[in-house]
This record gives sequence, C-alpha cells and structure tokens, in this order.
Amino acid sequence: MPAPDEVWEFHTRLPDYAPTPLIELPALAEELGVGRVFVKDESSRLGLPAFKALGASWAIHRALSRRPSDGPVRLVTATDGNHGRAVARMARLLGHRAHVLVPEGVHPAAVAAITAEGAEVTSVAGTYDDAVRQAADASREPGSLLIQDTAWPGYEQIPGWIVEGYSTLFIEVDTQLYAAGVGSPGLVSVPVGVGSLAQAAVTHYRSQAVVPATALLAVEPDSAACALASLTRQEPVTVATGTTIMAGLNCGALSSLAWPYLRDGLDAAVAVTDADSAGAARDLAALGVSSGPCGAATLAGVRAALTGGGAGRRAALAVGHTTTIVLLSTEGTAANPHSLDSGDWGGLPDRA
Repeated sequence: MPAPDEVWEFHTRLPDYAPTPLIELPALAEELGVGRVFVKDESSRLGLPAFKALGASWAIHRALSRRPSDGPVRLVTATDGNHGRAVARMARLLGHRAHVLVPEGVHPAAVAAITAEGAEVTSVAGTYDDAVRQAADASREPGSLLIQDTAWPGYEQIPGWIVEGYSTLFIEVDTQLYAAGVGSPGLVSVPVGVGSLAQAAVTHYRSQAVVPATALLAVEPDSAACALASLTRQEPVTVATGTTIMAGLNCGALSSLAWPYLRDGLDAAVAVTDADSAGAARDLAALGVSSGPCGAATLAGVRAALTGGGAGRRAALAVGHTTTIVLLSTEGTAANPHSLDSGDWGGLPDRA
C-alpha cells in the first residue's frame, strides 16, 4: 500500500522544502548502453546534506502528535551520521532535546555536525547495531522517545513512519521524470543499510500498475552485505560488519519491517567495494553531481550489475538500449567527512 498523501503535503509545508534535483547524465547512459540515466541528487534536503530528514521529520511529527501532552521530550536515536543529525535538527527546531548514540568509526566531523545541532552525543564502543541496542535502552528513561530507522519485533510503528516519510522522494522522481518525457523508469538503484529506503522504493513501485514493472537493484558495501546474504538464504541474516567509507550503509542486520518487502519486491542485489564507491563518487563529481560514498554506491552497483560479463544480468533486469535508469544519490559530499582528496580514501583494494 502506498504512503498516505499527507506525507508529501506535510513536507511541502516545511520551511526549507523544495524538490531535490533529478539530473540527467547522458555520459553515463552512453557508458552503460542504455537510453537515459538520471541521478536523484539528495545533497541538499530540508537544509541538510542527505535524504534522511524526510523520514525523521514525518516520524517525529506523527510520534509527537500522539503523545498525551505537549511537554518537552528527549528524542533518542543511534546513527552512523545522517539520520542522527536529522533527528537532532528536528528536535532543535521543535524545542526538544536529542540524545544521539554513535558507534566506533564515525568520523569526528560527523559527530561535530550532530553536536552543532544541540544534541547530546554518546560514543558507543561497538558497531552500529550495538549503538541501536544502547539507544533502545536509553530511550526507556522517563520523558524519552526512540526515533530509530530500523525495526525489530515490538518496535515497528516509528520505523514505519520513517519509511512513509521517504515516499516524498519517489513522488518527486515520478513528477520530474514525467516533465522529462519519461514514464516509469526501467531500473532504480537503491542503497541499502537497514533497508528502510529500499522498503519505501518497493512500496512505491510495486503499488503501480505499470507493465513492465520497474526493476529494483539493491546496493550495499561488501563489508556489510546483510541484504545480499539474506536474499541468498531467503531468511534474515546478520553479518559481521567491517570498516567502510560507506558509513551510512555499514549495518549488519536488516530492519524486521523491511525484510519481507525486500524479499518479495527486489529484483537483484549487489555488493560493492570502497574502491567502487570512491571511483563512482569521483566520476559523479566530474559530471557536476555532489555525491558521498553512500550515494555514489548506486552507480557502482549498476556498473557491477550491467557491465563486465553482465549480459545475463541485463536480460534478467530487462535492461536494454532504451531503458531509463534512476540512481538514488542519498547524500552529498558534505554529509560524509571523507574527502576524495584525503588519505581517508587512499589504499583501497581493487574490486575482487
């Protein structure tokens, strides 16, 4: 079932709302041997450099509207960066406090950006999944409310609202493609962390009666490929995570709410290396698109799926020379402190 119309209407009433650009890149269409390629550029969304504010703003709005009083509340969340900053921004704008827990490996500049929003930040000795567990514990304190973008049994309503919030992105894509003379895209490439954005993509495109249906490709780091492992096993799989420049995708387990949608609605999944993502980010920058490693992963994923012996995969995804591809670039370079010119990106392995 598609998200309610009130989501888009809510976002359009926010002071900083404007549709993010959908940028056509003919050079990528030529490289990939397809008709047209568009990048949904989320480098500036509601005053922040990533798409996460769409989900956080709607979920916080819904959650606070259901509270019995309008007194102050402490919003609690775990994050690898962008979601936590979005929660902290909304808390500040609404006059509430925020407590954001971050795992080891989050860049100090990302932590500083969250702190600058007025949030209390706690560093967790462990992974993102460890930070989520500690955030859930912290939210049990009186006057606290957990705003987490992953679900588990017993905690699904707020993550569901976050997924609804992401629907505005896809409504914009539909409108922008129509203005460009395109109907539904043939292929959409979606980055996957816990799977909430991919769930929103499945919900949107599988609710459309379009033939042929839009193919959906999930992309994640090879060091945190929980979606690929789960789809291979046809059951939720938790993987041990490593270190990656794709910090926002460094998740070892899928949201329990997202898993059934991904299992039934995705057409393919691929894991990419840091080198793949870094190269894609440099190429997008050369074409005028600001894209951090998580956003550029979608280009890296399409390249992995459609080139280098991918004729069979192209056929399976129904990709031909007239296909329109949409890449979701979910963050700009300002959202990820790793610089393309810094040592943080050096020494990366070649694609296996």
